[in-house]
Amino acid sequence: MALARHRETGVLRLYRHCLALYPSEFRDEYAHELCLTFADRWREERSPRVCLEGLSGILQEAPKEHFHVILKDLRYALRILRKDTTVTLAALAILALGIGATTLVFSLANGLLLRPLPYADPGRIVAIGEYSPKDPNEYGQISFLNFRDYAARERLVENVGVYNGYSVILRGDGEAENVPAEAVSDGVLRSLGVAPILGRIFTREDTAPNAPKVVILSEELWTRRYSRDPQIVGRSIEVDSGKPTVIGVMPADLRFPSNTQLWLADRSDPAKAARTDYYMRAIARLKPGVTVEQAASEWESILQQIHRENQAANNNWKALVTPLRTFAAAAFRKQVIALLVAVALLLAIACANVSNLLLVKASARGREMAVRMAMGASRTRLVRQLASESVLLGLAGGALGTGLAYVGLPALLSLIPVDLPRWMKFSLDGRVLLFSLALSLATSLAFGLAPAFGSSVVDLSSSLKEGGRAGSGGVRHKLLRGGLVVGEVALSVILLAGAGLTVRSFLALRAQNLGYNPEHVLSMDVDYPDQRYPDGPKAHEMIRRLTADISSLPGVTSAAFTSGVPLGQDQWSRIYTIEGRPRALKDMPFVNHVVTVPGYFATLGIPLLEGRDFTEADYDNQHVLVVTRAFTRMNWPGESAIGKHVRFGPPVNNEPWFTIVGVAADNRHDLLKGRGRPVVYLPYSANVTPSSLLVRASGDPAKMVSAIRARMRAFDPDIALDHIVTLPQLIERASWQDRFLAILFLAFAVMALTLAAVGLYAALSYTVSLHSREIGIRMALGASTASVQGMLLRQGMALAVAGLAIGLAGALAMTRLLESQLYAISTSDPITYAVTPLVLLAVATLAVLVPARRATRVDPAIVLRSE
Repeated sequence: MALARHRETGVLRLYRHCLALYPSEFRDEYAHELCLTFADRWREERSPRVCLEGLSGILQEAPKEHFHVILKDLRYALRILRKDTTVTLAALAILALGIGATTLVFSLANGLLLRPLPYADPGRIVAIGEYSPKDPNEYGQISFLNFRDYAARERLVENVGVYNGYSVILRGDGEAENVPAEAVSDGVLRSLGVAPILGRIFTREDTAPNAPKVVILSEELWTRRYSRDPQIVGRSIEVDSGKPTVIGVMPADLRFPSNTQLWLADRSDPAKAARTDYYMRAIARLKPGVTVEQAASEWESILQQIHRENQAANNNWKALVTPLRTFAAAAFRKQVIALLVAVALLLAIACANVSNLLLVKASARGREMAVRMAMGASRTRLVRQLASESVLLGLAGGALGTGLAYVGLPALLSLIPVDLPRWMKFSLDGRVLLFSLALSLATSLAFGLAPAFGSSVVDLSSSLKEGGRAGSGGVRHKLLRGGLVVGEVALSVILLAGAGLTVRSFLALRAQNLGYNPEHVLSMDVDYPDQRYPDGPKAHEMIRRLTADISSLPGVTSAAFTSGVPLGQDQWSRIYTIEGRPRALKDMPFVNHVVTVPGYFATLGIPLLEGRDFTEADYDNQHVLVVTRAFTRMNWPGESAIGKHVRFGPPVNNEPWFTIVGVAADNRHDLLKGRGRPVVYLPYSANVTPSSLLVRASGDPAKMVSAIRARMRAFDPDIALDHIVTLPQLIERASWQDRFLAILFLAFAVMALTLAAVGLYAALSYTVSLHSREIGIRMALGASTASVQGMLLRQGMALAVAGLAIGLAGALAMTRLLESQLYAISTSDPITYAVTPLVLLAVATLAVLVPARRATRVDPAIVLRSE
């Protein structure tokens, strides 16, 4: 009554405005109290200020009350979930599986693609190089002279520097040791912006060709070999044949570019460099406000100027500027993206499965929903309650999934047989945990909204009369359940097809003819003092004696030195010219270039198809070649290559002509997968000393290591052995990404197929429970067991066939993401697309057969009496 007398006052309008802003779910609850408070204060004080003070006290309680209602919803949801433990545990297991797998793959993506590099302001660091448009194997390298010209002309970057990796031998302070090293110019460490823990970094003066030799150690090497000697700075250490001075120690986090333990100042001499020697890589730091695109445009313009100024060395390569993070992870990006897509499909299947479970549960709660609406509950209130149950399930499933990811990460990393760069750190860090939390909440919405909204649409009259058997939403729920099952089957077909393609690709990769016999072959790097064995007669005598010594060991069949082990890290390539076919530099192709000694082909088991092997006499006549069959087909199709002449390097170098004396079988020397280059073999010459040793044993070659090491030490204690590995292990390392992808895709496909089968089983089981009376009547009237089972099987298989048809169409589109990852298999591989439907239909038949058989074993009389 008090409000009616003052309806038109400004204070009343303000009150109405406050009430309109009040949360709708509490407005009715608090409206009466607000009205009474306002009226009482107005009668007593007749002051708008006092009235609003009274209202503010109630309004301040709103958040507390809102939180109280949310807690009440969550407590009720927890009671409901605990009441039906079977559905709850099943949903938690499915969610833990889906969220755990997704979190696991995201932790890989985080370590490879997202985690910032451990450098200062890493977003501004870019990789700079060149690439060949016609040869994808030549990517990101740069010649020293091109780098020098670029550094003199660039305006948009700073601290540009080059680096080149190799290994060195450390002597003194213990046994001779081979360590990974990097020759870097002064701009590299300045670009990274990491301060040394002792001493200083390189300066421009340190990289002058005639400057004193200086070196920087990693903290790990300083600790392991030099016992963290605080006086290490200023001390000379023995590296290879020299004694550089230590000027600094870098912190443990810096292992640039990979697992480097020692940095030397690059002292390349421009007078001795060739513009066509591409063996370096470069980085720089963008100046403030400069974009990658602007820097790339500038580098392309400079490179075109360099080509115009040096026409004889113009190879028509293009400029490359890309973020260092992108460049470093380029070899893994496509595989990680493919795995993220696959695990997203698995998570979608898990959500559909849980949504189906909740729909079944919601159908059984039809009477409960009807009674609550009859007592005044709004649809929003019901949706909020059901959503609370979904959120609880999602968070609990996310917690379990994160635990599974934590346990599974070490097992997943154990599938990687190579030492990944130190910047690739894989852990469940804050970003991964936040992702898992967000994923749990998003998953809650994904599997919970459809059941929540579907259950909140209730026909009170029919639901209350039906006694809650199926609820008025039975038809809607049936259609939605069927759609979810079809979706599960379709997504599982896509994953199954992807698994089939990756597994077949990996098997084809491992079954291919390598062109050599890797069994019982051991490879190792042999590092010897350069001063004691300089290139020439002394080095040749060392190679000859060591080969004879190792070959004489019991259990050794043959041994040979080479400049490059098949599928190893040291791969040389050169451009070449055929006699009588002059070409411009930009049109000259690349060929793999291997220096060998007599016995190399026998040790590897590479057949000689034509001509002869190298002999000791070829040391005096070094200008002879053995080439592979692919090289002859490329250059002399249909002709014999014996006696033909080849010259290496650009035309301006006037290199000598080499005569082909033999043709060997094609082999996988540089790449296990992809378009490898042909190979040419040169005999050991006076200016190149091969530093890798291949040993063929009659038994297990790994058991020969100690004997070989003892023989080497007896010959010269300063010779160091490193990278000791069997050829099968090298093949395993070369194919690990394909094996990794195949294993994960297969695991995801098995999980997806299992979830789809569970979905089909649950859908048909619920159909049987709803129509048990109808089935009982049919059987009571004489229907045969086969006819009833056939009816149920047709219903279940109709869903499976519909999902199969949709899934096959989706697989043809989605598996194109894998095209670049496959070997000798197309994305439309007929065997994969023939086997996938058979596997799916077999699993689907088993899934629907169990509830169909169970339905016909029930006594019709018992079913009818229970109704």
